[in-house]
Amino acid sequence: MKISLIQMNSISDKRANLSQAKALVERAVAEERPDWVLLPEVFDWMGGSTAEKLAIAEPATGGPAYEMLRALARDNRIWVHGGSFFERVPGENRAFNTTVVFDRDGREVARYRKIHMFDITTPDGTKYKESATMKPGEAVVTYDCEGVTIGCTICYDLRFAELFAALVERGATIIALPAAFTLQTGKDHWEVLLRARAIETQTYVLAAAQTGAYEAKGKTLFNYGHSLAIDPWGLVVARASDGIGIVSTRLDPRMPAAVRARMPVAEHRRIGRSSEGMAIAAE
Repeated sequence: MKISLIQMNSISDKRANLSQAKALVERAVAEERPDWVLLPEVFDWMGGSTAEKLAIAEPATGGPAYEMLRALARDNRIWVHGGSFFERVPGENRAFNTTVVFDRDGREVARYRKIHMFDITTPDGTKYKESATMKPGEAVVTYDCEGVTIGCTICYDLRFAELFAALVERGATIIALPAAFTLQTGKDHWEVLLRARAIETQTYVLAAAQTGAYEAKGKTLFNYGHSLAIDPWGLVVARASDGIGIVSTRLDPRMPAAVRARMPVAEHRRIGRSSEGMAIAAE
């Protein structure tokens, strides 16, 4: 199974972002001939104002980002795991941060809405309040990709190991993470968290990232980039260079099972499993 990760520098210009995404996917197809392609989080829009973000949000189907992803999958006969785009929430002044996955025929096979909202203050005092414009999803989502089960996460979800464990319980051997990690959090936490999740779950973890500068509310902010593919032993098997581009590698679908056979962590887990047969300490 050959995969390509798309690294973008999206800005507050939806037309330009869709054009960049299309060109990069088509370049990956021409140069790498992948089976499966992953785009970054919110590839359709970065920065701008709250009003602008809500204005460019799409309906669940039929919008420009949705149709572009569908056409790329169908026309190139590839699987497209569509990073994420802003999906309109009917009756609310918020949007979902939504991943949509298309198979080689351009059929939608999965939809995941980001569960964990990025409401934090970075070390330099910059405040992020994703929940002001985004509505969290609730469903844990996996899908079958020609016999391989792939789990869906987005960016800040990376910090919640229980979501990754839930995906493995549903059979995932690959977990996709489109992201827009900030420069400050990324330089300290990005790679170590991705490797930790891969080691814990004994899955491939594939992360496509936003990179570079964008403008938001009069400030210039930066994304970290460094898209990575991590194998089930926790080793980096592909890494993007700085800047816009693609990185590709081949995955061995047998490797997760081989790693789990050598070190059966799931069988050894005690907390979170039935307490039957375990001694309960008296108070």
